Amino acid sequence: MRAQLLLTLPLAGLAFACVREHLASPLLQHAHRRKYAKRADVFPPVLTTEEQILVNSFDNNTISQWSAYYALGEHIAGHNKSQAQWTADRWSENGFTAGLAEYVVFLSYPLSKSLTLTLPDGSTTDFALEEARLEEDITTTYPDRVPTFHGYSFTGNASAEFVYVGRGQKVDFDRLIALGVPLEGKIALAKYGGPFRGLKVKNSQDYGLIGTLIFTDPGDDGNITEANGYLAYPDGPARNPTSVQRGSVAFLSTYPGDPTTPGYPSREDSPRSDRFVNIPHIPSIPISQLDATPLLQALDGHGTSGVEVNRTRWVGALNATYSTGPAPGAVVSMTNVNNETYSPIWNAIGYINGTNADETIIIGNHRDAWIVGGAGDPNSGSAIMIELSKAFGALLETGWKPRRNIVLGSWDGEEYGLIGSTEWVEEYIPWLTETAVTYLNIDVGVSGSVPDLSATPELHTIATEIAKKIIWPVDGVYNQTWYDRWYEFTEGEIGVLGSGSDYTSFLHRGISALDVGAGGSPTDPIWHYHSDYDSYHWMSTFGDPGFLYHKAMGQYLALLAYHMATDEIIPFDVPNFTTELHAYYEELEEVIAGADGDLDTSELHDAIDTFEIAANQVKALETQAVQSGDADLIKVVNHKYRDFSRGFTSQGGLPAREFYRHVITAPGLDTGYAPVTFPGITEATQGGNLTLAAEWVTKTANGILVAAAILAT
Repeated sequence: MRAQLLLTLPLAGLAFACVREHLASPLLQHAHRRKYAKRADVFPPVLTTEEQILVNSFDNNTISQWSAYYALGEHIAGHNKSQAQWTADRWSENGFTAGLAEYVVFLSYPLSKSLTLTLPDGSTTDFALEEARLEEDITTTYPDRVPTFHGYSFTGNASAEFVYVGRGQKVDFDRLIALGVPLEGKIALAKYGGPFRGLKVKNSQDYGLIGTLIFTDPGDDGNITEANGYLAYPDGPARNPTSVQRGSVAFLSTYPGDPTTPGYPSREDSPRSDRFVNIPHIPSIPISQLDATPLLQALDGHGTSGVEVNRTRWVGALNATYSTGPAPGAVVSMTNVNNETYSPIWNAIGYINGTNADETIIIGNHRDAWIVGGAGDPNSGSAIMIELSKAFGALLETGWKPRRNIVLGSWDGEEYGLIGSTEWVEEYIPWLTETAVTYLNIDVGVSGSVPDLSATPELHTIATEIAKKIIWPVDGVYNQTWYDRWYEFTEGEIGVLGSGSDYTSFLHRGISALDVGAGGSPTDPIWHYHSDYDSYHWMSTFGDPGFLYHKAMGQYLALLAYHMATDEIIPFDVPNFTTELHAYYEELEEVIAGADGDLDTSELHDAIDTFEIAANQVKALETQAVQSGDADLIKVVNHKYRDFSRGFTSQGGLPAREFYRHVITAPGLDTGYAPVTFPGITEATQGGNLTLAAEWVTKTANGILVAAAILAT
């Protein structure tokens, strides 16, 4: 009944109000093993009439206008109702029924902070902790620009000697302990990269440190640096040395969403749980490379040098030895004050009813940003979503109607911890379980010139086939497809989904998912992630002048959504899931061998074999249904495709983090973003708990068998 209400009544009449730390480059921790051709088969692509209408509806000039609207106004979570309504209004103009969905969630906003370094000789340095205001970039001078801060950082003071902890992973702290570096009662200095920033703070807390400072290192910027002769933004493509990466420090790998309402939607009168389960109780502050340099230099000659530490990417590119410290008598004093409050947030939701009311696709992007700008994150995706609605509006005017319901989501609060999408999924999980076919996510639609793609395996084939239908521009030349450009940099590798963006809640409720965007190549200008300099000026001058990548990315997403919503048979390649499962199994065997353990995985192997039989059977059934034109049989196949991935989430949550239910993939406990395959088994094995690992061999096998049973004829 709720599903019928959602898709048959105006949203305004309903009684509902309805965190990829994004990698700077398309780095894939896992990839599929299927081999694809190096180039698209046909150029230029051949499109159907309806595909051509969609593609031709995209205009880079209007996308630029949408980008300017979003990126020239402050829209941190809970401060952007007017943008939410504007988004819904644009969708309504384009033929979608649209409105707002409100939740009341726990948030924190910056009030004040300070950082002082005192050296043994008594000299002190006070740090500005802000980004330079640039005359060329108007939004950096706005009076309402958002100060640098960490969302959900603890309000408190800390004063102590400090130690450099590399990227702040558990293995980094363990290495420091092995080197005899004192940690208890110290303050951590960590660099961005590797795990999600919240886990850097969590690890500091767990190892007895009392505060955390996190900085951006130009050593992670590749060749495009001032040291290599490039001018810094706004004069050139290198990083502005005052740039600071804001962001949430929630413990994302424990659970996303409002930290005070785990597992249920957050309303004004909702019961609230202890938020410190999922957010820190030590203060943290993000700082620039400019501010990090004297801190690192104060540690030179103390403790173990960075080279001797011998940890991956421990040493960066600043003028320091990256020694561990502590330096006796060198003390940092930090204060952090955030306003902790319960605030409404607003998702914009739009929909078109399909002819098959029990099948739905959802397309989503978050709207909130840490700054006034956010031209890359997330509003390149937001601008694309407006243009996508316009393209579908043009198709509706021809009399076209989708087979499947199409839902658009513009999520609020993503940056704090995927809040808007998680709360919405938690409210509508019964209807989503009954009808959701797939969730298509675009977050950072464009931050560079290289398309990037991650997806659950049944979507690999359709995702790559659509990529061959879109022309991708490079330096004003139109001689290759989206697919060609993607393959050039990835060699055909499709990423495995971990977490960090709004697909997460859908995936872990057993819904097929895909995440797409364009990141930087080694020669692209540096994108200032979560910085004031992720601005409309940067995007229009350096990131995507002319908004041509935006246009091609939108065309891709529109065609993908069109086929997911319109094709007679849901375009899933379930046998490819078997290919991936076999590959993940091989990786698992390597993990077990590396752990020097004795773990019997034959039960898992047999379950994968059973799944393979079922996948082949349903593919044969699909062929029979298409050839016969039997509408009832087509419906049977489509419902199997819609539902089979629910089996992967049927065994309850992972150990110590019940939100994450997918037995095939989940974000790593000590990564927050990057995926771990067969996570229950893998992490238990790596942690030395073979009893728990054996339990999860059985649970993982059972989840695969449930999925196979849904597919079986």
